[in-house]
Amino acid sequence: MPVNYEIKSQLAKLLAQEDLVVEHRDVETAQFNVESRVLTLPNWKRASEKVYDLLVAHEVGHALYTPNEWDWQDRIPQQFVNVTEDARIEKLMKRRYPGLHKTFNAGYDEFEETDFFCIKDEDLSKLNLADRANLYFKIGNFVDVPISDEEMEIIKMISDAETFADAVLAAEELYRYVKDQAQNKKNQEEQPSVKNSAQGNSDKEMTHEEMQEEAERREQENENDDGHTDGDTSGENVDVQPEIEEDHSEPEVSTDAAFSEGAQSLSSTIHHETTFLEIPKIDMSEMIISNQVIHDELTSCFQEQMVESQYIDSYGQQCTCPPKSFAFPDDEYKKFRKSAQKEVNYLVKEFESKKAADAYSRSATSRTGVLDCTKLHTYKYNEDLFKKVTIVPDGKNHGLVFVLDWSGSMGDCILDTIKQLYSLIWFCNKVNIPYDVYAFTCSYRFRTQSENVEFTERRVGTFYVDESTSLMNLLSSNVKKKDIEVQMLNIWRLAFGFRHWVEYDSPKSMSLSGSPLNEALVSLHYIIPEFKSKNNVQKVQCIVLTDGEANHLPANNEVTSYHGLTTIGERHLRPGDYLRNRKTGFTYEVPNAYYKFTEILLKDLKQSFPDTNFIGIRIVSSREFVSFIKRYGFISENERQRAKNEKYFDIKKSGYTSLFAIMSSGLNNDTELSVEEGASKAKIKSAFAKNLKNKSLNKKVLSKFMDLVC
Repeated sequence: MPVNYEIKSQLAKLLAQEDLVVEHRDVETAQFNVESRVLTLPNWKRASEKVYDLLVAHEVGHALYTPNEWDWQDRIPQQFVNVTEDARIEKLMKRRYPGLHKTFNAGYDEFEETDFFCIKDEDLSKLNLADRANLYFKIGNFVDVPISDEEMEIIKMISDAETFADAVLAAEELYRYVKDQAQNKKNQEEQPSVKNSAQGNSDKEMTHEEMQEEAERREQENENDDGHTDGDTSGENVDVQPEIEEDHSEPEVSTDAAFSEGAQSLSSTIHHETTFLEIPKIDMSEMIISNQVIHDELTSCFQEQMVESQYIDSYGQQCTCPPKSFAFPDDEYKKFRKSAQKEVNYLVKEFESKKAADAYSRSATSRTGVLDCTKLHTYKYNEDLFKKVTIVPDGKNHGLVFVLDWSGSMGDCILDTIKQLYSLIWFCNKVNIPYDVYAFTCSYRFRTQSENVEFTERRVGTFYVDESTSLMNLLSSNVKKKDIEVQMLNIWRLAFGFRHWVEYDSPKSMSLSGSPLNEALVSLHYIIPEFKSKNNVQKVQCIVLTDGEANHLPANNEVTSYHGLTTIGERHLRPGDYLRNRKTGFTYEVPNAYYKFTEILLKDLKQSFPDTNFIGIRIVSSREFVSFIKRYGFISENERQRAKNEKYFDIKKSGYTSLFAIMSSGLNNDTELSVEEGASKAKIKSAFAKNLKNKSLNKKVLSKFMDLVC
């Protein structure tokens, strides 16, 4: 069973009781940066669940209890400190979380079974004390590790260590003992037997201490000798002791090296470098084109064309341009507004009924403490003589944020999408729900010939948000009611001109462009909190209306020029790139499929704002409708046929809370019942049935929408 890295990251954070940044990388060993509080864990893909939990708990122990101190490094080899410090931090972790006793036992039991420390054919009594101490504290419950009474004092010193300083002192004592034992062993094996002739005991070997004392004595004599000796020793026959050659090689802890190598063997083979990328900081005041700027430009553009104007033609002649007519789009807007009221009223009714039902289900009846005089005569058999009150808690305040695709591919369906949007806007106006509508585009600044404003942080380790991206705040509930209708008519004229031939011109800055959908999703990390604060709402619903996905966001990257100058450029995403959110602690591997990247941005948003529903309205052509819904999993033949008949499908397995795939041909619904004069009953019946069928799509989608909003 594959390891769930997100769960292990959360486990590490919970054990540390700190909002650590946990990174899973293709590295050989675990690391903890004390300064940045980043815990890097290898991708132990070959480790079992038990071993993975042990290793995570072990590394969190270092994160919690091992300080960034290295003043001991000149005195003691690191392997000896590893032995004593590992024993200390695991003891402290077990003390802090008693349940980890079972985790460590299960993991080390598996280590012993798989010969993780490479001791299967070893005589443990011949290992140095550091190796035996390492085994004693790790797998001592499963292997009989021989320890002498003298050595047990050092083992107890390691076991009693509470602070890092205690562990270092224990390591120093352990190192000294192991080194002395190694020196004694070498002396016994390599040095010839030395006899103490000065004492006249030719058959008695000198002890190690006597040999050292004799060597020191002769060294002192040599220092005092300036070409002559103190006293006459020429006649003495002294058996000179050979000089002792000390062993300067450092002892090693083979079990610690085996543990490190074994942990590395659990990691996957390194094929590529792991890179964690974050959402950049964005100055939303520069990215958003305000509602007032948008409509000042639209109003000015349309009003200028409503009056007669003078211009000079190519021959230098002054000509008169007659007023442009807006009658066609304005009449269509009035018709649509009138016909849409039934849908709007339906939405209001659904919202109020669901809201009331929810409030009733959470109502409670309680006593007031005031006597009910009408019940006083029943005091002999009725104990409840107090007035009661039913408390109905207030529902949560709602708010809606709309994100509208303003790309060129929306040209054929932009007007129908605006119709769906307007039904929801009129609904919000009736029930007093605050809202904001943002259209994402990359043509506004380009068409206005203004320089791109630097509104994003250019830093290595973050995604790059193209600075040509703009969010046009088309509509907002903060506008006065009398101005909302004027603004909605402006947007209608603009969208109507994309779909039909009209006499008037629209501002070039608001023409359809590319599709910076992912940039818009990134900006929601800043829009949603600001919207909540500004409108004092508790629950926000975010609706994304689009007809497609966008490409991956590039990553900011250091670029070195031919002249050696280093600047920040961009690079394409590659295998090993991850989206990381420091606030939530979640990481998401960047997928190869372009549409999957949009999904991980949505998953990240849902983790960041768990009380927000992200609802997608995806307009799909009739030709691509079935293949699109199959992208998100298997559907039966019955489901496929029903989706084609109903012209929509509610997808639950996408990054959205709910993704409504709507066939583009199902959006263009004429809600007016029109039949020719003198039509037969059969034609009237057919027209009525068609009219009801057209209305049913909107009602079904809007009803499901209400289930999510309420």
